Amino acid sequence: MGERDYIHRVLTTRSEEETRELGEALASLLLPGDVILLVGELGTGKTCMARGLAQGLGVEERVLSPTFTLLREYRGDLPLVHLDAYRLEGPWDLHELGVEEYLEGEGVLMVEWGDRARDFFKQDLLEVKLEFAGWEGEREILLVPRGESWIGRLKDWSNSGNWHAGW
Repeated sequence: MGERDYIHRVLTTRSEEETRELGEALASLLLPGDVILLVGELGTGKTCMARGLAQGLGVEERVLSPTFTLLREYRGDLPLVHLDAYRLEGPWDLHELGVEEYLEGEGVLMVEWGDRARDFFKQDLLEVKLEFAGWEGEREILLVPRGESWIGRLKDWSNSGNWHAGW
């Protein structure tokens, strides 16, 4: 089976605002210890999605891409750790950053350029792939659950009607 066989849903957003709103809606599914990998080319909206996830977790400060600091921590309803893996040489760099400590904590770990660190994580996680679509500003968002926990949560979320029908 190919990767597309594991995609739970492909959603389309037509603006930065809709991408942020989708992130905010997805935040309702997050639990302590969760890992979210944001994957996509430059300019596909990873940071916009990150801002929506943060807003949905009750983070009030402005979320910035942590490209040069690698890691930022935010306070919200759940603590949020925002990691940028772009400049990492490989998953082993996460050991040096002490990421294991965050996986055992009470917060959520969100990783931009998550494909660069995917092999580090052994637990269930949600991969959010952002891709350019047909029209300017339009994005396809692929929700790829990795593990039974996320498969179940996404199925319940889809059936609940809590997601925007236009996505």
